[in-house]
Amino acid sequence: MNVGQDFFVAFSPERVDPGNQDYNTVTTPKVIGGLTPECTKMATLFYGQIIDHPVPVSTAKAAEMTKLLENIFRIVNISLINELAMLCNKMDIDIWEVIKAASTKPYGFMPFYPGPGIGGHCIAVDPFYLSYNRFIDLAGEINEMMPHHVVTLVTTALNYAQAKSINQSKILILGVSYKKDIKDTRESAAIKVIEMLYRKGAKLSYFDPYIPELVIPRSAELPAPIKIPRISKLTALALQNHDLILILTNHSDVDYDTVAQKAKVVVDTRNAILNRAYKNVYRI
Repeated sequence: MNVGQDFFVAFSPERVDPGNQDYNTVTTPKVIGGLTPECTKMATLFYGQIIDHPVPVSTAKAAEMTKLLENIFRIVNISLINELAMLCNKMDIDIWEVIKAASTKPYGFMPFYPGPGIGGHCIAVDPFYLSYNRFIDLAGEINEMMPHHVVTLVTTALNYAQAKSINQSKILILGVSYKKDIKDTRESAAIKVIEMLYRKGAKLSYFDPYIPELVIPRSAELPAPIKIPRISKLTALALQNHDLILILTNHSDVDYDTVAQKAKVVVDTRNAILNRAYKNVYRI
């Protein structure tokens, strides 16, 4: 049997953006590359029945590299903005203001936003298939620093606002999924941050309307899995009863002004609290 004659093989990378209301499986252009031109043709005909915009390329290897380029582009730029965020924090510059201003440039710029780290089943994994490339490895190293940076911010906020250490402090985590408005914690940076805070003795709980249960898996640092208590409703009393509120994922259905008003101190890693007047809010 011969490929391209008796059977047909092609590669078409996954393109999904959980929570995106504008693009779905049907409306997202789909790259397709076959082992032979006939394979590409047959696969394009197949996908053309269900996809609005098939995008044939010359080979399966080109299709695979397209997927890697898409994810490498994102991780490198997220890493860049995370490193600039840490620099701006030391220089007392609001990185969110800088991004907003830079975004007014109508060409040659597209905004990326800092956060506690990268997550998801694509961006956090795929680029490292080419990790022998130093630039990709460096991007990963920068993003691995972000959970440590977040814990440092928590330490600073507790010290200055509460005169407390992390040990025995009651910390409420807002959002644990890897991006807002989805029920997926795969490779979520929140998991690493929570693990680090737990090891430092914090009394943790979390609120996430999309994640009904959160178990931090066993690791080299954790001899056994730990279950984090969940708060089912984000009330004023719940906010007031914690020493610090840590926003790790900015779900849309949370009133962040109320969070800032009722909480003793907040560490906001997602720029969820837009009002800069709150003096009890520390930003990444």
